[in-house]
Amino acid sequence: MSQPSPLDRHAIRQHVRHLRRALTEEQQEQAADRLAEHAVNFAPLANANHVALFLSVDGELNTRPLIAKLWQQKKQVYLPVLHPFAAGHLLFLRYTPDTLLTPNKLRIPEPPLDIRQLITLDKLDVMLVPLVAFDQTGQRLGMGGGFYDRTLQHWRRHGFLPVGLAHDCQQVDSLPAAAWDVPLPAVLTPSRLWQWE
Repeated sequence: MSQPSPLDRHAIRQHVRHLRRALTEEQQEQAADRLAEHAVNFAPLANANHVALFLSVDGELNTRPLIAKLWQQKKQVYLPVLHPFAAGHLLFLRYTPDTLLTPNKLRIPEPPLDIRQLITLDKLDVMLVPLVAFDQTGQRLGMGGGFYDRTLQHWRRHGFLPVGLAHDCQQVDSLPAAAWDVPLPAVLTPSRLWQWE
């Protein structure tokens, strides 16, 4: 299989990010609330104790209503933190209503690096992952940094379920797949659940 040209991926990324940013504040709020409702009724999430997710940037679906629901259900929530020594890798740290967040070098808020709050991937039940676009086979296009591609590389071995979170407008017919891309077994949008496994 030939590698997709970076241009294809870049063009799709630009187009979908533009669509996502064009949503009004009201559309964003409704989407976030609808997604939170769906997500808590999704069996793997309903049964999970340890859930990793992300804080939204750049028009991504707002995860805060979902985080609030997970906290209400007494679930442990974790956010990604840029690994201090292994460039391009993520660590996941516990996030509570009292956690003080500070922006990292990508300007994404993250919890302080405290080893006592760290969870290893094999202890996670579900990881909700950001994406720029996804297609009908579960192929995911991220922001291009490869952080989640590396994190998801051996998800089956670690035993957690990765689930993409996206606006409905982020679904495209088909994405050019690269060798390092890890397809997702499921994606949740405000209107539906996509499952491939």
